[in-house]
Amino acid sequence: MAAAWQDVVRDAAAVRDAAAVAVDAALLAGVLMRTGEQPNASDEVNYAPFTLLPSAVPRALFEQAYAVQQDFNLLVDAVSQNKEFLEQTLARLVLKVLGKSEEASQLLANNPAKGLALGIAKAWELYGSQRAVVMFLVEEVQRNIFDQRCVENELWNRNIRVVRKRFRDVFEQGSLDASRRLYMDGQEVAVVYYREGYVPQVYNEQNWEARLLLERSRAVKCPDIATQLAGTKKVQQELSRPGTLEKLLPGHPEAVARIRATFAGLYSLDEGEEGDRMAATAIAHPDRFVLKPQREGGGNNLYGEELREVLQKIKDSPERTSYILMDKIKPQPALNYLLRAHSPLRVSECISELGIFGVYVRQGRELVLNQAAGHLLRTKATEHADGGVAAGVAVLDTPFLV
Repeated sequence: MAAAWQDVVRDAAAVRDAAAVAVDAALLAGVLMRTGEQPNASDEVNYAPFTLLPSAVPRALFEQAYAVQQDFNLLVDAVSQNKEFLEQTLARLVLKVLGKSEEASQLLANNPAKGLALGIAKAWELYGSQRAVVMFLVEEVQRNIFDQRCVENELWNRNIRVVRKRFRDVFEQGSLDASRRLYMDGQEVAVVYYREGYVPQVYNEQNWEARLLLERSRAVKCPDIATQLAGTKKVQQELSRPGTLEKLLPGHPEAVARIRATFAGLYSLDEGEEGDRMAATAIAHPDRFVLKPQREGGGNNLYGEELREVLQKIKDSPERTSYILMDKIKPQPALNYLLRAHSPLRVSECISELGIFGVYVRQGRELVLNQAAGHLLRTKATEHADGGVAAGVAVLDTPFLV
């Protein structure tokens, strides 16, 4: 696969012509981002970074990823409902609100915005008020607004009203009535869709109060706090232990087998003999592992000498328990062009990461909706150890099934 486009990348003139056409196509399709100089204004925008060529993905692995998505939805939901499991797993990390409340077939159609909007619309419908709105909880700086607009427009097309608010707006305008219905500036909110709230720096005292208000409300949260905690690295580590999946998904042996087939090695750094042994192993062989903190988004993981230095510093400290250790995955590289605004056109050796979007809606104990909603392929040059699209390292890509 490394040589899939070898003949193409050798033709410099063809590459230049194709890149110009591809950028125009991206602009026409709305593959856009606001600029770093004007992150909250759409007066100046440019195309979001993307690959010139699609990346080869084995069809069997692509289909496996789609097939297991619904199983992961069931698993995350089961974890989010198991308060005892979350409290035991995240004893040092738990938040105070817990418990409150052919060619055509090789380049596939992909519309995650429509699928995500379907899930939000179903939650809005189940809430049961035609007058209620969907609230997007957004960042103060909103460079990556256009993918949100795609979901938002899908909802407007269903005659579902959308408002965009920040944490400070919730603090200043939000209120609950006696039935715990959430109102924002007089408008009842049926669904809160979090596009903010995933990094610790967000949570000053005011924003904690706003988050607590949202969690105590009857509005459907996407995600609620338990579901957000279910996605933490520490939970991932615990799920890899023998027998844990079976306890969380009794009666679903096929789903358990499909999920476990996707696991890489995850190791505890908790205090004790096992944690001591794994810390020592990672210090001795840092290139075999990735050190992951309890953080979302790209740019936070540690590799190689940086991993070794950090572990040597915290190996005898309780601080090491806030990290997990994972086997380093080594995907096969391929040649591609990463197109970025105002950047030179050059070929790079790249690796890719495939993710599958999923929607899951539950009402009480009843499963209402569980399906895959599209995919995201992110590609970066091998010179970068870590980082996503928003972090400025990876770019958007299209899978070419082989």
